[in-house]
Amino acid sequence: MATAIPTRTPPVFRQAGVCLHIASLPGPFGIGEIGAEARRFVDTMCQMQLGVWQFLPTGPTAYGDSPYQPLSTFAGNELLISIGDLLETGLLAEQEAEELTALPTGFVDYGALIPVKTRLLDIAAQRFSYKASDENKARYAAFIAANDTAWLHDYALFRILKTRHGERSWPEWAPEYVRRDQQALHKLEIDEAPQIESIKIIQFLFHEQWRRFRAYANAGGITLFGDMPIYIALDSSDAWADRDLLRLDENGRPERVAGVPPDYYSEDGQRWGNPLYAWEKHASDGYQWWIDRLRAAAKLSNLVRIDHFRGFEAYWSVPADSATARIGAWEPGPGDAIFDAMQAALGPLPIVAEDLGVITPEVEALRDRHHIPGMRVLQFDVCDPEFRLTDVGQNSVCYTGTHDNDTTQGWFHGGPGDIRSAAEIKRTQKAVLEITCGTPETIHSDLIRAAFSTNAQLAIAPMQDYLGLGSDARLNTPGTPGGNWRWRVLLTQLEPEFCDNIADMVRASGRELTH
Repeated sequence: MATAIPTRTPPVFRQAGVCLHIASLPGPFGIGEIGAEARRFVDTMCQMQLGVWQFLPTGPTAYGDSPYQPLSTFAGNELLISIGDLLETGLLAEQEAEELTALPTGFVDYGALIPVKTRLLDIAAQRFSYKASDENKARYAAFIAANDTAWLHDYALFRILKTRHGERSWPEWAPEYVRRDQQALHKLEIDEAPQIESIKIIQFLFHEQWRRFRAYANAGGITLFGDMPIYIALDSSDAWADRDLLRLDENGRPERVAGVPPDYYSEDGQRWGNPLYAWEKHASDGYQWWIDRLRAAAKLSNLVRIDHFRGFEAYWSVPADSATARIGAWEPGPGDAIFDAMQAALGPLPIVAEDLGVITPEVEALRDRHHIPGMRVLQFDVCDPEFRLTDVGQNSVCYTGTHDNDTTQGWFHGGPGDIRSAAEIKRTQKAVLEITCGTPETIHSDLIRAAFSTNAQLAIAPMQDYLGLGSDARLNTPGTPGGNWRWRVLLTQLEPEFCDNIADMVRASGRELTH
């Protein structure tokens, strides 16, 4: 019998929300976390009358710290585990966390954070066996029973082997591990048994803390809105353990990779480098991996945005040896079949389609046949002289900008690295001022009010736009090698007066929080 995913009804008409990366939360331990800091922000959202919290993918990150290239589809990012919660449960001592409290609060210094927090999590995992309560030990046993054979054990082996091989991608490992030789893996399990157990305990701590966080948010009337990249990274435990789901050769190398073709924003296109799916294999077992993936995502959040939705209809296939995405070909995706399979197994799908860029009528038809909301981004739309706010339909999520855009203030004034000419920026400024009837000084609030005024069932702005911040608060600049995913909000920026002003804006639009 099919098991429905644990979700509540998607947002009702006219709600307002915020996009804030979990790592961007304020807090004393060098990075935003899913303990007291996340619960405090839920309280702040209630003060602001915002009912939906959208966050970026929460998988473990690797080189570049991008949440969109996680090391696992199913594992949680260990860096988001709450140190405060570990202190409260006695798995860590106050003095042990002092190195973290010395880190910056205005941005994430990943280079300094990762070695310290990794060491502390290992200490907490070692203490779990004799300090954890009987209830937590029972919950850990249940967690192992539910996840070990599905993904957890392979993830633990993958992380150990990746460390052994200098963090290189798995096709560059010793041949016996690339081939997953069972004798070599069995010896690894014996030699590294304590570390394997530690990795599993740390994953349990993440998922247990997240369970409490979600319960707190939902009890306060807050909908959690997650994010799922359509592709998985080659450098991931999923690709290593389930390579038959991907178009890889016997050495784990892709012959063709994912990307998007040249467009207005990039004359070379975007060569993402992710391996492509062997869709015929997914179809042969009724898309079970996707069913499992969406079920796991729905345990974390009430809604899930699927990045690059158009790839389900057709995707840009680039030769792996090509330096750019100029050369490529459109290949057909699974279309209706994948959504039919997920809905048959899980019931109504709590997903939102990231349908930005060049979208064909076929992609729109696929989205609409399955009643999936799409996205509208005002920073893109206002550049169209034919655009009107009334064009934004009800079955959509309307944004001022996204995590990949400059902040609204930075975009309006033309931030560093802006590819637009001075004339284009002036035309954009004229268009957005006409649409919002606003001013350059208040353009961030004016664009938020414009998003709130649309018919979209959900309107969202990044936290930086609510705060009216400039380009120095930008979270990510696509195509740049470093310096991304670092921005953090400060607790002092979330003063009661600020929250009350946002609440007034939300109430004026009729999008106030409802329980």
